[in-house]
Amino acid sequence: METKTYTSAVERSGVDEGLRGFMLKVYNYMAGGLCMTALVAYLIANTSLITLFFNINPTTGTPGLSILGWLAFISPLIMVFVFNWAVMRGSSKQVQGVFWGFAALMGASLTPIVLAYTASSMARVFLITAGTFGAMSLYGYTTKRDLTGMGSFMIMGLWGVIIASIVNLFMQSTAFDYALSYIAIAIFVGLTAYDTQTIRNIYASSDTEDSATRKAVAGALSLYMDFINLFLNLLRIMGDRR
Repeated sequence: METKTYTSAVERSGVDEGLRGFMLKVYNYMAGGLCMTALVAYLIANTSLITLFFNINPTTGTPGLSILGWLAFISPLIMVFVFNWAVMRGSSKQVQGVFWGFAALMGASLTPIVLAYTASSMARVFLITAGTFGAMSLYGYTTKRDLTGMGSFMIMGLWGVIIASIVNLFMQSTAFDYALSYIAIAIFVGLTAYDTQTIRNIYASSDTEDSATRKAVAGALSLYMDFINLFLNLLRIMGDRR
């Protein structure tokens, strides 16, 4: 009886260690993706690469997207579909390759943000985003409450924000745009907790190395997108333009 109890405790400990290792891998991929995005955006904004992606108006000095710039701007949307295909049918190496490619292209598409806001305000908002994200991800990881209902509500709200943002392209309402940013912040704060719990729940100690890696990279992309969108909406409200 004592041996059986001891074995059970060891098994539980092994599962916990495996889960911690899995989540650490998720966060490492996510952090690596953010670093890749920041590096690409910085290099394009501060080197001669900017001429490939932007046409500078000689009169006003205002940058406009070139053909390559427009391709970089829309490419992350295409890469999402490629990533989903890789997760379902590709190997772990292919999934990782698409993830790093996605992060790099996202950096290129976010270069206008780097050009529009001051470095100090972006650093300040980044720290605020990191603190908020960390707190909500920790909550999603540790809470015993099932966040499925909240997650479904947040996803519905996100679709509402996307539709409203498209409508505002024609309305051009600054007040409405700010209101959408506040709503989006609340949505991505909630999604951070929900996605973390979802990633935690898909872990299985019986997974092969290939399967575990594909799950970790897929989870990293979810949290990466939560972080990026949270950062962009906070920057829109709190950032200082050049």
